[in-house]
Amino acid sequence: MGEVWRARDTRLGRTVAIKRLLEHLERFEQEARAISALNHPNICQLYDIGPDYLVLEYIEGQPLRGPLPIGQAIRAVLPIAAALEQAHRRGILHRDLKPANILLTSSGTAKLLDFGLAKVLKGEIDLTQSADGMVVGTATYMSPEQAQGQPADVRSDIFSFGAVVYELVSGRRPFDGNTSVQILAAVLHEEPRPLETGSELDRIVMRCLRKRPDDRFQSMSDLRLSLEQALVRPELRQPSIAVLPFANLSADKENEYFSDGLAEEIINALTRIPGLKVTARTSAFAFRGKDQDIRRIAEALDVRTVLEGSVRRAGSRIRVTAQLIDAVDGYHLWSERYDGELADVFAVQDEIATAITQALQVKLASTSAPTRYTPSIACYEAYLKALHEARKLTPEALARSRDWFEQAIALDPNFALAHSMFGFHFSQLANYGLLAAHTAMPLVRREAGKALEIDPSLPDGHAMLGMVAALYDYDWPAAARHFALAMETDPVPSQVRRHYAHYYLLPVGRYRDAAEQCARALTEDPLDLMGRLRYAQCLRASGQLDEAQRERRQALELDENLWFSHFLIGLDHLIDGHHREALHHGARAYALAPWNPSAAGLHAAVLKTAGDDGRAREIVTQLENDRTCPTALGLAIYHLLCSDIDTCADWTGRAIADRHPAIFYFLSHATALRESHRWPALARQLNLGSL
Repeated sequence: MGEVWRARDTRLGRTVAIKRLLEHLERFEQEARAISALNHPNICQLYDIGPDYLVLEYIEGQPLRGPLPIGQAIRAVLPIAAALEQAHRRGILHRDLKPANILLTSSGTAKLLDFGLAKVLKGEIDLTQSADGMVVGTATYMSPEQAQGQPADVRSDIFSFGAVVYELVSGRRPFDGNTSVQILAAVLHEEPRPLETGSELDRIVMRCLRKRPDDRFQSMSDLRLSLEQALVRPELRQPSIAVLPFANLSADKENEYFSDGLAEEIINALTRIPGLKVTARTSAFAFRGKDQDIRRIAEALDVRTVLEGSVRRAGSRIRVTAQLIDAVDGYHLWSERYDGELADVFAVQDEIATAITQALQVKLASTSAPTRYTPSIACYEAYLKALHEARKLTPEALARSRDWFEQAIALDPNFALAHSMFGFHFSQLANYGLLAAHTAMPLVRREAGKALEIDPSLPDGHAMLGMVAALYDYDWPAAARHFALAMETDPVPSQVRRHYAHYYLLPVGRYRDAAEQCARALTEDPLDLMGRLRYAQCLRASGQLDEAQRERRQALELDENLWFSHFLIGLDHLIDGHHREALHHGARAYALAPWNPSAAGLHAAVLKTAGDDGRAREIVTQLENDRTCPTALGLAIYHLLCSDIDTCADWTGRAIADRHPAIFYFLSHATALRESHRWPALARQLNLGSL
């Protein structure tokens, strides 16, 4: 309805925002005068009006984004509920509640925008319709009565408020579709998928989203009170814990792998306890070395309790200390010290997990958890060292990781988890262009098969076989069967959800389902940077470009040296025509990972776009002549970004023949290729023609 300018009020010496209205001017003056009387710290103030413009408070901030932990989400929206409560008391409806109209300032203050387009209630009469019969609002967040142009009251804002909170918690919209008509049909006739957070917030949000106004909260004050009770009544929340990395107090600092492994095994033991929410390793370990208050860590991870501890190792003796802390008040619920022989480390892990369970008073299910296999201590040490090196994601560290995996399996061939993770190791080598897929993927299949021979219930093993069926065999029915088995686990591990999204749902074009699985994985592991980047890829593929870029920037803010973040941001910028930004991020990705052909292809493309044809040609020639690693995908990326679609299709065909695992990530960005006359043949090569 208008355009917004940043301006300087020279009379009062302040920065303001001016919204110039382009249509329906007759509708606003009377309502704007009434709304200007609202005075609330969480409402963007209306300073002045003119014949075709509004002068508003200027606010620097970012729109509310999800998914957020439950407690953080409630605290973010409570001020908005209070602002709406005051507006409703004055007879004013907002009518266009959505995340884009809620800004979070750098100081953490939430501000509700665009009250200047609200409607003043006149007694019992109000329509979302304007005088000319046009329906006002945003389809995804519109109440059913608003969508039908029927009389609306405060309960219409309550419906929209519920839709905003739903998206904030889950990372997905409650009602969606490819067109406004489809979205409105969903609002009118479909029920949103359950949130499944296990908290009181589920009930509150679903009540807001009832189709009939009489079934919703009847006032914003009632809704606000329920939100406050959900925040302060922890007994309604699912018991939850984050296990922080144990401090290594040993004289040999190289023993950090051992203290990490102990914490990780305690996490694994706790995940088998029914009813207990356990933060995944990636997010919990993100706080390593950071001197932060336990309560702030718990808030970021949305947990009630935190386990921290230390490990001191001297020869064959270990001493483990552990403290379980209530994050609400900072008090210790339980603490203990364990001394013993290194061979007893598995008993120490189980003893700590049992003690935590008793401290949290979690009732165990009637069926006992499956018995965990106990490898030899030498095998276990080698396995921990393999994981420690693998997570560094450099060619040198991955080579060391392979040596440790091989040593662990040689020491104890019946350790199923070592086989499964060794298989994933080979898939990573292929994914990053460090090993040909024709060499790597049969090894993934071999190790996953060995893991499942030992433990047929291992979800990671089924997920690895699903990945091989999808990315190497292009056998989509077989991939679906393997992932169905992997997803039968309760609870589903967050890494299995990500594998399902990226190795099956994304390739077959189920982009929104893929994004949903990634969002659910992030609720369990919110600081998993690679998981966030994969979520961004699914969002981009589903057409949610702004949301995808937001997720990538957030990952980059958490780790500015993660080359894959720079690669994806640079790729998007060049596709979207933002050449300056693409040049920066492309150069950064290449500097951080010069060994990766995809980063090289992007860098060459941005150099050519910037006019440096000589340097671009030099990099391309190196890729064309490189026989040490698969480079076809990097060259396909280069020619796609240079708009040479036929040559891009040629190199894409070679990458498909090479079975490069990242081909589907590339294709999710390659809209120009998928719309070209070359695509049907490539789709047949991928066995996607009938899907």
